[in-house]
Amino acid sequence: MNPNKAMTCTSRSRPAWHWLIPLPLLEAALLVSWSSGFIGARFSIDYAPALLVVFWRCVVVTLVLLPFVAGQLRRTSPVALLKNAGIGLLAMAGYLGGITQGIALGVPAGLAALVADLLPLGLALLAAGVLRQRLAWQVWAGLLIGLVGVMLVTQGALAWGNAPLWAYGLPLLGMLSLAVATLWQKYLPAEQSLGLLPNLWLQCCVSGLAFALVEGVHGSLAPLPSTGFALSVLWTAGISTMGGYGLYWLCLRRTTATRVASVLYLSPPITMLWAWAMFNEPLSWQMAVGMAVSGVGIWLVVGTEARQAVSSSR
Repeated sequence: MNPNKAMTCTSRSRPAWHWLIPLPLLEAALLVSWSSGFIGARFSIDYAPALLVVFWRCVVVTLVLLPFVAGQLRRTSPVALLKNAGIGLLAMAGYLGGITQGIALGVPAGLAALVADLLPLGLALLAAGVLRQRLAWQVWAGLLIGLVGVMLVTQGALAWGNAPLWAYGLPLLGMLSLAVATLWQKYLPAEQSLGLLPNLWLQCCVSGLAFALVEGVHGSLAPLPSTGFALSVLWTAGISTMGGYGLYWLCLRRTTATRVASVLYLSPPITMLWAWAMFNEPLSWQMAVGMAVSGVGIWLVVGTEARQAVSSSR
């Protein structure tokens, strides 16, 4: 079965629940939950080291989901478990670790976020260069226009910090790590794909172990006895991990990797709205213009891929 066209079914006649929800609604929910991760990171830095919060968010998700996934995990082959664990290490440990460690070493948060927002372009370049996929020029144009919009939104937060030169490569490696994980997940054979909850559990489990090794070298892994720390962990575990990553993988099952990633071009302005609502940070017309420009780029990508899908199905 082709994993790109396969429809996950709960029975032979009834599609999985997420196929009953219009894709734009899933993508809108993805934007809200994905952007919440940056707000959670912003909130948590006042209470604990970034990687300590990331470690405990993985622990919380692992503990909460275990009773619901234990049976399916026991029935899954070791090869499938290893492949999905590898995807999890790249998607969570690689992505989050690269960005947070870059910021911890002095890379400005705005610059690190901009590099992370290169994900749609990174995915397209990997798909074209490694998988030899041919993307229409309208898709490339849409990706570049979307990036211009992101740069307009984040321009006020961009600065060149005092980090070691090599540290600026960490956010880039994190972005590429998620891009590789996305393509690996997209083209994983259907028989080796896990359900959403087992997939999230396994990814959080292996990434939690990785974060424990990294953070354990620098200090204690014990949770901090503060309300701020607890709220940071619960926010990022519930909204950013189960919501953000869960919806990311759901949308990936419904459409192309390029479309899913391109939608995330709207993540920076949504993050700015979060920051305005929670931290009273000012909004500007430049942010609104940037959001509109990114919207034009996404419209080009989505429209072009929709026309190609209709043409290929004839």
